[in-house]
Amino acid sequence: MAISSTPTLLLLLFLLILPSAILSSDPDSSAVSELLHLQSQSKSGLIHLSDHLLRRVPHPPPPPRPFSLLIFFDAQQLHDKTELRLKHLKSEFSLLATSFIQNNPSNPNIFFADIEFKESQSSFGLFGVQALPHIRLVGPEAKDPKSDSIQMDSNDFSNLAESMAQFVESKTGLTVGPIHRPPMLSKTQNGLLVLAFLISLPFLVKRVLSGETLLHDWRIWLSGAVSVYFFSVSGAMHNIIRKMPMFLADREDPSKLVFFYQGSGMQLGAEGFAVGFLYSIVGIMLAFVTHVLVRVRNVTVQRFVMVVVLLVSFWAVKKVVFLDNWKTGYGIHAYWPSRIYWEYDLYAFEDKDPSTSETNLRGGFSNLLKGIELLEWNCQLLGLA
Repeated sequence: MAISSTPTLLLLLFLLILPSAILSSDPDSSAVSELLHLQSQSKSGLIHLSDHLLRRVPHPPPPPRPFSLLIFFDAQQLHDKTELRLKHLKSEFSLLATSFIQNNPSNPNIFFADIEFKESQSSFGLFGVQALPHIRLVGPEAKDPKSDSIQMDSNDFSNLAESMAQFVESKTGLTVGPIHRPPMLSKTQNGLLVLAFLISLPFLVKRVLSGETLLHDWRIWLSGAVSVYFFSVSGAMHNIIRKMPMFLADREDPSKLVFFYQGSGMQLGAEGFAVGFLYSIVGIMLAFVTHVLVRVRNVTVQRFVMVVVLLVSFWAVKKVVFLDNWKTGYGIHAYWPSRIYWEYDLYAFEDKDPSTSETNLRGGFSNLLKGIELLEWNCQLLGLA
């Protein structure tokens, strides 16, 4: 997101907030008191700043001030841009503020604040904010908000609240303490779950003893195996860890969606699911052939199904190879025992030691014969030969 800088009054952002600082003989203590008051009004301890609030103080406390300020620059209209993760990062920033206040209840040496673009465009220009996400630390010695403050690098919030805490500790020397993440379930919900488990315990014991549980159903295990296989080949773990979106909007035409990203450095969710679906087709058909088709006594049916399975598998693998070549640029070809590849392999050995070439060829024939013998043994074992 590009944000144009607008002319602003020469304010020193938030440190300059309080009307009471004008009247007090100790502007630092008055500023801290006002900040603590604003902080207490926020449930998360995050102080919401605006241009109107900043203009209330024409004469800020001069540096060095007794506190630092960590500011999160936000834009509500960009919360739907999943690649920016603004909403999630702001939630982690609020969690950082809450954890610091809980761990340091009597330490007003740093305050956490956020600024919204629509409300405070001049403040964005004052700090020189050109893109989001953007987090900036204003230290006690800062005079110029743009040049004297420290921008948090993207690597410093890659691990969310924990890495943000490390940034604060390294730049300010303060101890943030552990991050207190809220539990997934409340105490009431946990109590209801325990009560429901105790009530259903006698029925569960009876079903286990009689062998009528879901764990005794082969369909559950089959579904679980297919799900694990799909999860592993589709790159779902990568999508979860990286929080990858399912698709992106086309930069040239925002009305169009991009489901496949060309380049090896990134994979979208829909792209992974498509490849996982193709892999799963081949895996399921292989399982069908080895566990179901071998029980069919009609040879004609077996051959017909095998032809269909081979054609569909070839189509699925061809699609995966095509997508890999389009995405990464790497070419893949099969090593069929054709005249072309055979002559290519012989030509590749011409400039090498003849003994090495002969050894490699003999090794290839040996492995081929072993494979044929193993296939014949499997066919005899399954009753196909």
